[in-house]
Amino acid sequence: MKAIIIDDEKHVREGLMLLAEWERFGIETIFEASDGEEAVALISQHQPEIIFTDMSMPRKDGIHLLKWIHASKIHCKTIVVSGYDDFQYMRNAIAFGSFDYILKPIQPDVLNETLSRAVKEWKEQASNHLSNIEKARVINEVKPLYWDYLLSGMLDKAKLTTRVIKQIKNEFQIDVSFLPVVIAVLPMNMMIKNKYQGDADLAFFSLLNISNEILTEQKSGVAFRNLNKEQEIVLLFWKTEAIADLAGKIAIEIHRFTKIHCTIVVGQSSMQISESYESAENALLKQNLLEHNWNTTIVIDIPKNSKPLIHPFEYSEEIKWAIQSGSTDQIDTILERVFQTFERNQYFSREQIAIWESQFEILKEHWLKEYQIESETPFYEGKAYWNDDGVFSFNKFKEEKRKEFHELIRIVYNVQFKKEKNSVQKIEEYIRHNYQKDIKLSEIADRFFLSREYISRKFKQEYDATITDYLTKIRIEKAKELLENPFLKIYEVADSVGYQNDKYFIKVFKKFAGMTPKEYQAKIKSGEK
Repeated sequence: MKAIIIDDEKHVREGLMLLAEWERFGIETIFEASDGEEAVALISQHQPEIIFTDMSMPRKDGIHLLKWIHASKIHCKTIVVSGYDDFQYMRNAIAFGSFDYILKPIQPDVLNETLSRAVKEWKEQASNHLSNIEKARVINEVKPLYWDYLLSGMLDKAKLTTRVIKQIKNEFQIDVSFLPVVIAVLPMNMMIKNKYQGDADLAFFSLLNISNEILTEQKSGVAFRNLNKEQEIVLLFWKTEAIADLAGKIAIEIHRFTKIHCTIVVGQSSMQISESYESAENALLKQNLLEHNWNTTIVIDIPKNSKPLIHPFEYSEEIKWAIQSGSTDQIDTILERVFQTFERNQYFSREQIAIWESQFEILKEHWLKEYQIESETPFYEGKAYWNDDGVFSFNKFKEEKRKEFHELIRIVYNVQFKKEKNSVQKIEEYIRHNYQKDIKLSEIADRFFLSREYISRKFKQEYDATITDYLTKIRIEKAKELLENPFLKIYEVADSVGYQNDKYFIKVFKKFAGMTPKEYQAKIKSGEK
C-alpha cells in the first residue's frame, strides 16, 4: 500500500512519518507534498490508498483538495490533520468524504488507531469492489448465453412468450408485444473455418459483438447464436424499417474486421417469429451462389424462379460402374456432365450442396458396405468451397467433389483388387492340394461363392492359364516325380495323379512332356546309369 502526507509545515510531515506504524499496516511507500497543487500531481500519478492532508495550505487548500479527490472518485481513505478545531472545516471534511479528522498536536495512539481503521475499511471496500467487478464480468459473460438460450427457443414458436417480451423490455426499453418482427440469418461455417481456424466460440463472440453493438446503437434488435442449428447467427429486428441498410452496415463492419464477405439473409416481416425465420432459412437455402454481387452482403428474399435440383442418386448406376472399373477418367466424365448442367442453368444453391453431400454420403456408405470396408476408414471430406475472402467458388466445389470420388475409387478398387487376388490365390491353393480329385469348375464356384465366368476370367489373368490347363500342369509335375520310382507301374502313377484311364493319362502326358511316361521313365533310368 501507499500513503501521502500533505502539509505546508515540514516538521508536521516529519512527525507523521515518525509516529505512524507504517509497516504494521502494510504501507510500504510514503510520499510528501507541501500543498494541494503538488499533491494533485502525486496522487494522480501514484494513486495512494491513504491520504493525510492539512486544511490550511497555500495555492490549493485542504477543502479544494478534498473536492478534487471526491470528484475524481479516487479509491482512497482521506484523513484530515488540522490545527483548527473549527466546525466549518470539519463539516467540509465530512461532506467531501474524509474518513476522519485529527487535531494537532498529533497523539501517536490516536493517529495509529485512526490509521488502523482507515486501512481496514479500505481493504473491505476494495474486496467488495473486486467482488462487484467479478460479478459484473460474470453477468456480462453469461448474458449473451442467456439470450442465446432464451431466443433460440422462440424460433419455432408463433409468438414471443410473455417472459421474452418482458426481458426485451427490461433490457432494451421497448415493448414488442404488438410489433411485427423480422428474422435474418448469418451462416457461420465458412467464417469459422477460414478466419477463426475452427474456433467456433471465438467466431461467435467476435461477430455477435459487432452485430449487437450496431443493433443496440440503433435500438433495432438483438443478435444471438442459434442453439438449435450449428454455425448460425440469428438477428431479431423489432424495428422493421430500413432493415436492408442496417444488415448492410453490419456486413460492412464484419468485413472491415475480418476481411471476409458474409451473407445476411433477411426473412419476411411477420407477426409470427417462426414464419419470418422459416422464410429467411428458405431464402438462404435457395440463394444462387453463382451470382457474384458480393460488395458487402446479400440481403435477399425467396427467389421466384429457382431451377430444379440435381440428385446424385440419378447417376448412381453410372457411378457404380466407374468405381468398379477403377477409372478416374470415367468418373470425371460423369461429373463434368453434371457440372455443365449447373453452369447452363446458371443456378447453384446451398440446398443443392446439402442434397449432394447427403446423397453422396448414402452412396458412399452403400459402396463401402458392399465391399466390406470399415465405415471408420479415414475418408477425404471435400467441403472447402469458399475463397479466402468468403466468396463461393464453383471451381473449388468441382475440385472437392472430384477428390472425394477419386479417393472412393482408390479405396474401393484397392480393396476389390486385394479381395479378388486373395480369392484366386485360394482357388489355386485348393487345386494344388486336390489335384488327384475330379475337380469341376462348378464345384469351385459353389465352394468360393463366385460365378464360373468370373473365376475363369480372373484365374487366367493371374496365372496365364485356364483352370483345366493349370490342373493338368500340376498333375504332370506330380506324375514326373512319381515316375522317378522305377517300381511304380504307369497305371499306378496315372491313378495317383487323378487319371482313372491310363491310356488317357499317357496321351495327356505326351502332350505336355513331349514323350510318353515310359519314355520319360527310361530317360530317368538312363540318366542314373
